[in-house]
Amino acid sequence: MAHSEAFRQQRRKLLLAGVAVGSLGAAGFLKPEAQNAGHSRYFLSLQKALQEKGRATPTLVIDRERLDHNIAVLKRHIAGEFHYRIVAKSLPSLPLLKHVMAGTGTQKLMLFHQPNLNQVVRALPESDLLLGKPLPVTSAARFYAHFDASTSGFKPERQLQWLVDSEARLAEYQQLATRLKQPMRVNLEIDIGLHRGGFTGQQTLARALTTIEQSPWLTFSGFMGYEPHILKAPGPTGWLRDKAMARYQQCVDTAEHTLGRSISDLTLNTGGSSTYQLYQGMAGRIPANELAAGSGLVLPTDFDVPTLANHQRAAFIATPVLKLLDNTRISGAPGLGRLQSLWNPNHARTAFIYGGYWKANPVSPPGLVNNNLYGRSTNQEMLNLAEGVPLKVGDRVFLRPHQSEAVLLEFGDLAVFDATKGEISELWPVFDRG
Repeated sequence: MAHSEAFRQQRRKLLLAGVAVGSLGAAGFLKPEAQNAGHSRYFLSLQKALQEKGRATPTLVIDRERLDHNIAVLKRHIAGEFHYRIVAKSLPSLPLLKHVMAGTGTQKLMLFHQPNLNQVVRALPESDLLLGKPLPVTSAARFYAHFDASTSGFKPERQLQWLVDSEARLAEYQQLATRLKQPMRVNLEIDIGLHRGGFTGQQTLARALTTIEQSPWLTFSGFMGYEPHILKAPGPTGWLRDKAMARYQQCVDTAEHTLGRSISDLTLNTGGSSTYQLYQGMAGRIPANELAAGSGLVLPTDFDVPTLANHQRAAFIATPVLKLLDNTRISGAPGLGRLQSLWNPNHARTAFIYGGYWKANPVSPPGLVNNNLYGRSTNQEMLNLAEGVPLKVGDRVFLRPHQSEAVLLEFGDLAVFDATKGEISELWPVFDRG
């Protein structure tokens, strides 16, 4: 009985796979073509550089030349119209941040994590810091508990802006400032269309501004209005941008009416990697005076958008091939791997790599694909490839991260690739996870 049941289950898997393949044809999907080219000259050079550096574990590579290209593009689009604030969570490495700060001429950073905040304050005491999300008040208290004013040139009361998104959180921060007798600058998060929190009603905003104004320990430092929805929500992008900026202007008008003075000299932050180019030529026509961006400087796949078409891919995961098989076999289902390869010839062979299951897509050699029927693995991921791909055990495969903020932290030091010399020129430590 047990043998018969196992046979039925195996037959069912094969039938389901056959139905799936047949359904693709019925739905009009084109049969994939085999991609049997090897690494391009670029990736061969990168592989050689990693081998010569002795990097035999999964490694996150930053191409310095491409990074510098992206910095130049960003500077050209901002062109002195706006202040630029670096989104540090997307570039989570002190040497990487220093490189971008030097290249863009800014000391403005946006931080999102309390341990990173303390780390940046120690290493970059000249920086101007804005929190990019409202932290629990216990995190703010922990920052001050670990901040040693006697050994740091950093002045939180002048160089740090805490982000507050509600009256309730404002009351908590006010209590903390009073208890510590610590002056605190408060930047208010406003909802200009993303609907992820922040002040919405003008009466509520006016009350918050009055509370700050009347507090002996708090100072209003500006607004932060994040608007990535303008590129993704239904409707023309320009119209969505203008609608978001009109909401922003309402908040500025409320602040100036409530406080009885102009706030144009405060931090009025907006933008992101996918949207910053939409504001070129708009200085003075919108209320914001500074733009934030980070991920676009290394261009992970989530930022493959038309507004970043002039940026270059500057971050790659490189990992060795541990095993290479001449076919694809799915456990418990003989013939299923062969059936896969009949539809998609890029499933013909199998490579097991060092590590895997990252938020990333294989990009080289071309045609590498995951095998979801076999399953994913963080230890030895299966990738499939076509016949004839010149890949051998010990070679590297390359993947592009979906995002930079979390993925860059998974591999230890970043390997900096100097493409002109064909070498790994530096290793940049990443942030402590905290």
